[in-house]
Amino acid sequence: MHSFQALRVQAVIALLLASCASSSRYPSQKKTDRYEDLVALFADWRELQKPKADRGVPDYTISAMSSQYGALDRYRSRLFEIDPSRWPVAQQVDYHLLRAELNGFEFDHRVLQPWARNPAFYVTVVADESDQPAREGPFAYGTVGLWDWPFPLADARADELAARLAPIPALLDQAKENLTGTGRDLWIYGIRAMEQQGKLLADLRGKSGSHAALSAAIARAEKATNGFVAWLKAEAPLKKDPSGIGIRNYDWYVVNVQLIPSTWAEELALMQRELARATAALAVEEHKNRALPPQIPVASAEEHQRRFGAAVTEYMSFLERNEILTLRPYMDGALRARVGQYTAHRPLEFFTEVDYRDPVLMRTHGYHWFDLARMKQDPHPSPLRRGALLYNIFDTRSEGLATAMEELMMQAGLCDPRPRSRELVYVLLAQRAARAIGELRVQANQMTLEQAARFASEQTPRGWLRLEGETVWFEQHLYLQQPGYGTSYLMGKLEIDRLIGARSRFLGDAFTLRRFMDELASVGLIPISLAGWELTGDDSRMPGVGWRLRAGP
Repeated sequence: MHSFQALRVQAVIALLLASCASSSRYPSQKKTDRYEDLVALFADWRELQKPKADRGVPDYTISAMSSQYGALDRYRSRLFEIDPSRWPVAQQVDYHLLRAELNGFEFDHRVLQPWARNPAFYVTVVADESDQPAREGPFAYGTVGLWDWPFPLADARADELAARLAPIPALLDQAKENLTGTGRDLWIYGIRAMEQQGKLLADLRGKSGSHAALSAAIARAEKATNGFVAWLKAEAPLKKDPSGIGIRNYDWYVVNVQLIPSTWAEELALMQRELARATAALAVEEHKNRALPPQIPVASAEEHQRRFGAAVTEYMSFLERNEILTLRPYMDGALRARVGQYTAHRPLEFFTEVDYRDPVLMRTHGYHWFDLARMKQDPHPSPLRRGALLYNIFDTRSEGLATAMEELMMQAGLCDPRPRSRELVYVLLAQRAARAIGELRVQANQMTLEQAARFASEQTPRGWLRLEGETVWFEQHLYLQQPGYGTSYLMGKLEIDRLIGARSRFLGDAFTLRRFMDELASVGLIPISLAGWELTGDDSRMPGVGWRLRAGP
């Protein structure tokens, strides 16, 4: 049997076993068909999912996690007692959102166990705001996002920050008891992440000024963080095992949590194909543009301010002029507030290499900021979709669409005034494919994290994803911690391509890109398979509904 087909058979067996277990453990008798009962269950479930806390310190001890996991059957039983079959598709989508979150909860407890395996789980002080609905990856409750605390602070705000930092010493003491995992990469790169927290706290100490309570809280948190790093280093020689979850677990996660109609083997084949396509297309573009001058990166703060401001103006005008999507009043400001600050450091990190050569191009990926502004300014009517979904299951839509926008807008003419920017689109695509292959290999325990980083660096064109930089290591570490995240950019993009085609065929002459983009925005930040079902009424790409994994060709 070919290895690809064998992997499909293994995945079928795993999913069938999961299905049999579900049918025997949970009631087949439906007790209600009221949507209101689903909304009530969702609210109850979200309370269960939060860890219990004592004086602000979340409890991730073995006994607490065992107790929390023990409640899952009760919530699943309540879900399976609800019959959504006669609901409108949008409400059925909400039902499966909750199903996916419960599956994510199971996966966290049964497989990932980040509180026991992953030291970086306990990093709670972060400097940079995420462009996602929630912080990427599995992390302990109580993140302190320093962008929310611009200095100098008023006394009341300083008191609030001191209170938010206060739980760190007790949490890290608890972590020393909780962490029993033996995966080497999770441990080693978790040390790096925790060291970064120590640097942030040291920098924060220099800003606290005369506020005694805040200064004391920072000092205690910094001391605890440095002590925890020392403990992690002392334990590191004992950590010798692989850190990936394995192909069988990966397949279960993709189908049951991310709700992607695919398998590890199929994703690997698609990522390899996208890497080859991007590399070939880049070579053709470079040949076509060989007589054009190279693009020169932004070289000063003044140039940065001027070109990036103009880039937002040009991009927003492009969207309106070409009827790409309906512009909302909050969109320009959301994008303009996220152009960043100039850095004189050289060599540049990967995405800055691209951004500084054409500030207009990466505004396409800034669709993220449209999404987040929409969540605040125009929240979804469904209670299940107003906030961030758990376990990063929004990623195939949020990362998928932001990535798709790069190539879609290129095809729509965005790069026509700057032909060499088409090359940048394919550089970006190759990098996304290379790092996704690294993630798949690491999760299958076919590569170490270092090998995946080297592979991604070598396969990314122009040498811009440098091993001496931070990007490649940060990304591969994130994808080790959060399975499926590294592949979500292109898996989501591919599903969006498929969905555009489906809507175009169905609507015929009535299809417009603006109509499609507005429809997609209207369903919220949900897995792209659920978005496709809601927009088309076709559930054939929806795992657990119309899509079933089958062995063989």
